[in-house]
Amino acid sequence: MYAARLTISTLAIAAALATSAARAADYSQPPPQPYIIQQPPPMLETISSGWYLRGDIGMSFQNKANLEFLQNPANNLDFAFDYHSIANTQFIGLGAGYEFNNWLRFDVTGEYRAKTQVNARGVYDRTTMQGDSYQGYIKSWVFLANAYVDLGTWNCFTPFVGAGVGGAYNTLSDFVDNGIGQTGVGFGRNPSEWHFAYALHAGVAYNVNKNFKVELAYRYLNYGSITDTIDCVGGCNPDSYKFGSLSSHDIKLGFRWTCCETQEQVRYVYQPQPYTPPPVYMQPPVYTQPPLRSKG
Repeated sequence: MYAARLTISTLAIAAALATSAARAADYSQPPPQPYIIQQPPPMLETISSGWYLRGDIGMSFQNKANLEFLQNPANNLDFAFDYHSIANTQFIGLGAGYEFNNWLRFDVTGEYRAKTQVNARGVYDRTTMQGDSYQGYIKSWVFLANAYVDLGTWNCFTPFVGAGVGGAYNTLSDFVDNGIGQTGVGFGRNPSEWHFAYALHAGVAYNVNKNFKVELAYRYLNYGSITDTIDCVGGCNPDSYKFGSLSSHDIKLGFRWTCCETQEQVRYVYQPQPYTPPPVYMQPPVYTQPPLRSKG
């Protein structure tokens, strides 16, 4: 009787274990965790920009011009210049510009170039070497639209190059023709003319602080020409004289003040990362309980 009860109990326990194992086998495995690609933290890149005012003072060296004799058709002279020169001068200018980003900026400038003396000598009689001497003054207003490329900043120093185009308003005043070996004299008409102008720039800026910079720069400037006609005292057929291809080599000291800075632009830059495949999830094995056997 005891053996029969033990057999029945053993069979009941085995059946319960088999049922539990079967139910465990029917349970679905937990899904793998989703793979999330981790983005690195964004890098902030600040792009400075803003409006600025500028001022310049400078000295003009090695002024040059091509002096041409424009003979009146009513005259018949074998005249030619054998000497002419233009003295150095000073200039001062103001302007306003916009710094588009860390390497590109634009500005417009206007400057006054002070009177510079011009001298010339011409000969019309090759045998006696008789001729005339000339003296006058050229002054100019120059207006340019400029573009610059900043080449990077090292220890607060920023080298740059640039170019500009615009116009020049040139005036030739008090132009006088003095006869040599005779009493003849003539006076010019004090003309003023507009002409095309262009410039090439190269220099370095020093960042005193965020809003103030000092520049030392070289500039080649070509500012057109000016032509005058001289009327003789006592009457004559007036001839004309042209100072063409006016140009100069300038050294400038400039000052830039960022007066109206706009809100700084911020650009988010993401660094590319190598692709990492997601981890492989293996399904765990299912263990089943072997059936219990009775010894009775």
